[in-house]
Amino acid sequence: MGAKQEILLPDIGDFSDVDVAEVLVSNGTRVTAEQSLIVLETDKASMEIPSPFAGVIVEMKVSVGDRVSKGSLIATIETDEAAEPAKAPEPAKAAQPAPEPARPAEPAKPAAAPEPARAAQTRAPAPAADEAEPAESPEPEAESAILPHASPSVRRVARELGVDLRLVPGTGPKARITPDDVRGYVKSMIGKGTAAGVPIAGVSVAAPPQIDFAKFGATEIQPLHRIRKLSAANLHRSWVTIPHVTQHDEADITDLDEFRKQMKPEAEARNVKLTFLPFVIKACVYALREHPQFNASLDHTGENLILKRYYHVGVAVDTENGLVVPVVRDADRKGLYEIAAELTEISGKARSRKLSPADLQGASFSISSLGGIGGTFFTPIVNHPEVAILGVGKMDWRPVHRDGAFVPRLVLPLSLSYDHRVIDGADAARFTTRLAELLSDLRRLIL
Repeated sequence: MGAKQEILLPDIGDFSDVDVAEVLVSNGTRVTAEQSLIVLETDKASMEIPSPFAGVIVEMKVSVGDRVSKGSLIATIETDEAAEPAKAPEPAKAAQPAPEPARPAEPAKPAAAPEPARAAQTRAPAPAADEAEPAESPEPEAESAILPHASPSVRRVARELGVDLRLVPGTGPKARITPDDVRGYVKSMIGKGTAAGVPIAGVSVAAPPQIDFAKFGATEIQPLHRIRKLSAANLHRSWVTIPHVTQHDEADITDLDEFRKQMKPEAEARNVKLTFLPFVIKACVYALREHPQFNASLDHTGENLILKRYYHVGVAVDTENGLVVPVVRDADRKGLYEIAAELTEISGKARSRKLSPADLQGASFSISSLGGIGGTFFTPIVNHPEVAILGVGKMDWRPVHRDGAFVPRLVLPLSLSYDHRVIDGADAARFTTRLAELLSDLRRLIL
């Protein structure tokens, strides 16, 4: 007989109270090590949680609709005699820094300040700016009178939904705002006609009319996937709060294509698929260095621009449940083969629902490539809190006039959407022009 072990939820990043979307096994099921037990869904992706042991499930401790956090008990398992018990302490250790102990730190406010300060240096600046505000006030009493009581995870949810926490009544201890309070407030705003559940100061949108489409013909109700519904709220907020402008351009990638074909045998020997996207990512990083305002974010006041000294590129991946945007971190420090291998890995994880929250966080610039599907120019929506996003269309052979004659050249359509509060049209034109130069002649990348 094997030993009975508890399976606890491992570290899933900065997320807490994550919904259980699916339970893949039941009591009495024999599982192998790394076999998926449950599927979690955040507002950005689905992820499968595997078993660290091989054995028989004694009891599943969660059901569909439950919410779990780091260290939550998922199941108990009777391990096989040959099972390696060394992995058991890993989840147990994860239970110690669970979000629950962090919340009672309310009497000693300064103790919570280092966490946002660290986030300002290593991650997206918007949360840091929001959390850093109390540190600027020398009087804790004035701080508590102005800022509502809420954990960093609740503040993050509120920012993503565009909710002003000062308007949300808290039902937790000492009027602390909980995730359910934020969700309840959004639902109440939907009932009042606020568009897509995203209450935005100064924006009033009429509620959509209720239409009985069945009177015109046969219909079918198809519920939206949860990821698509949550993405819709974020996209709507970005669209109505960011003044979008899109700059279109083209890049002659004939020479790049020839170089890529020459490198294919070497790439295959490394077991890497070398597509055009790694070249686009490297060229974007080079252009971002020369135009740092594109690698930035506005702080929560909208009065300061936070320039980022890291280059984490988000890449939109099409899945059956909707678009997700995993991040290639430190793209400036990686070669083409490294980026190509990482793109293959994160795309596979996205489509098999194995992305972790950490895989989706921290992007400073994003790319949406439709080249494998079709189309030319389009208007990608800026992924808040970023200020720009590049859309890549399908390359096509065109007759180009050179040296008194028309010659065939391979042309790549580029569509750059940007936040006009931060970036002017002239800067956007300079950016796409430089990007086209880099893609047309890779030698410029080493200058």
